[in-house]
Amino acid sequence: MTLIDLTWDFHGERFAPEIIEEKLPLKSGLTAYTGVVYSLKMDGMSGTYIDFPGHIAETADGMAADNYPLEDIYRIPASVIHLDRKSGSGAVTADDLEKAFGSKISTPGLIINALGTLEPTDIETRSVYLDDSAVQWIIDSPCKLLVSDIYESTALHGVFLKLFGAGITTVCMPVNLHKIHAEQVRLTVLFPRIPNVCQLPCRAVAEYES
Repeated sequence: MTLIDLTWDFHGERFAPEIIEEKLPLKSGLTAYTGVVYSLKMDGMSGTYIDFPGHIAETADGMAADNYPLEDIYRIPASVIHLDRKSGSGAVTADDLEKAFGSKISTPGLIINALGTLEPTDIETRSVYLDDSAVQWIIDSPCKLLVSDIYESTALHGVFLKLFGAGITTVCMPVNLHKIHAEQVRLTVLFPRIPNVCQLPCRAVAEYES
């Protein structure tokens, strides 16, 4: 079994969490030790993060971190598409996705590795993106959970609005996608069950038989 951690560390001045560590002496007649506890303050887009459709008010469907079905995020079958696009190379189309995969997908999960060995921060922001045909291709598939290293363009042409409107949940800023050497994996995305929150850091893992 091969496990690939797709999770990026917390990053950048804006997104780095504020962590306050406190040490609490604990003592009884039987023992004594020091507990270490943490207070955390962080942005919803810290590290790798998940966006439910409710991240956009107009596409909110009532799903959030506390009520999203476990069966839709735990070891779901996911197709894997690999491209090798460079910074500034523009739109990824439906034809690009289908040719790279060899067919249409038939799984509830989809992983798009558009940047080859590059990570999302290795390119000019949003200089590689999914065009309208690619978004429609995903919407027309069974995909309900999308992990991708590209999404929107600088023109803000509505990638997330369309995906969320179709009930597709997205995972942003994943890493190590190029390390997946299988056309289909089991995909797991886990996060704290925080009520009503529609965007928060997550842990994403792909698994497949070696």
